[in-house]
Amino acid sequence: MNQTAQALRARLAGTPTIGIIGLGYVGLPLAVAFAESGASVIGVDVDPERVAAIRAGRSFVEDVSTASLARLVAAGRLGAADKVAALEDADAIVICVPTPLGKSKEPDISFIVSAADAVAAIIRPGQLVVLESTTYPGTTQEVLRPRFEARGIAAGEDFFLAFSPERIDPGNARYTLRDIPKVVGGLTPACGELVAALYSRITRVVPVSSPETAEMVKLFENTFRSVNIALVNEFAIMCRKLGLSVWEVIDAAATKPFGFMPFYPGPGLGGHCLPSDPYYLSWKVRLEGYEPRFITFADEINRRMPDYVVQLVADALNERERPVRGSRILVLGVAYKPNVADTRDSPALEIIDTLLAKGARMAFHDPHVSRLSVGGAWLDSLDWGAVDLRAWDVVLILTAHAAYDWPAIVAAAPLVIDTRNATGGLTPTPSNVIRL
Repeated sequence: MNQTAQALRARLAGTPTIGIIGLGYVGLPLAVAFAESGASVIGVDVDPERVAAIRAGRSFVEDVSTASLARLVAAGRLGAADKVAALEDADAIVICVPTPLGKSKEPDISFIVSAADAVAAIIRPGQLVVLESTTYPGTTQEVLRPRFEARGIAAGEDFFLAFSPERIDPGNARYTLRDIPKVVGGLTPACGELVAALYSRITRVVPVSSPETAEMVKLFENTFRSVNIALVNEFAIMCRKLGLSVWEVIDAAATKPFGFMPFYPGPGLGGHCLPSDPYYLSWKVRLEGYEPRFITFADEINRRMPDYVVQLVADALNERERPVRGSRILVLGVAYKPNVADTRDSPALEIIDTLLAKGARMAFHDPHVSRLSVGGAWLDSLDWGAVDLRAWDVVLILTAHAAYDWPAIVAAAPLVIDTRNATGGLTPTPSNVIRL
């Protein structure tokens, strides 16, 4: 480790200045964690509303309380800016920008490229840059490194570069950022030591041999989940055809202390990671001449689930001599997972849109989501205090938020279709409840 690296390591162990690019569900909790560790943190985001909120000490992410954010802002430990130029004096810069899919399901790393170009304009010797955005193996090496070295400085000697996949689970209070080990992969041994020193301020570190390995770790984690969710989604369909409860089967199988891990079915995949991350991996390996069949099959099954739920609704109404057209259907929960406000790729969007196209009279309630854009139109969440569940032909549970009183809902609604086993604690199954 040369003198530049040694000096940076000393700063990272003390009171460094850390820049975070991207202040969403990943970046803001990370910024708060570093600030609470004693670092000075500058968050950067292109959204002026986010920047203004942070400057006012107001959180817009469920996992960060406004009280803790306001305290850090008031103490001068955490600030916000709208330009990467504000990070010129930072000791470490962490990039946490979105990585969506293009229209043809190919990786869209335009946000990474934009952030890398902005950092390249200010990078100087003695800085560590870490990419956290989920991407295909090789991005750190092939996209970031040449942009930075074009400034006439060498990676591993003058500046230091690494990848560390985000592992945050929004809305999950059981596993906070500090509870989840951080995988880190440095471009060189010195880069690896420095990125480990950075993240050891806030959690346990798991070093791997290279950025490519760290990039692959994240894709493997989410592909593992996608494939297993697809398996249990298909299992749910098979159980229904056989007249069995998939939930009872899973609970019983989960008592086996080895060789089994429970996954649960649902109306489809949502959020940023699971619907898109496997595509980053399959796109990359196709370039090497290999077709990843498991990923393709899993995606086909998971993407069919919204249509399966629509058919479940249609069948339930048909048994009650009601057509879908004209039926009043109330959706409970439109976020992609419980207890968050994130609707990115939520299966609720497709389900509501499809039922609207079939002529159903749709409305929704979500304690975390006030408005929802479906098919180019906006729907507002109903006032829960004014909702009369008896007036709805179907109450369709798509997200099992903790705020709901499920026994009261089941007692009031004529028909409940539960795609999340939110009513699983009600035994025996009430006659007006249909579970996925």
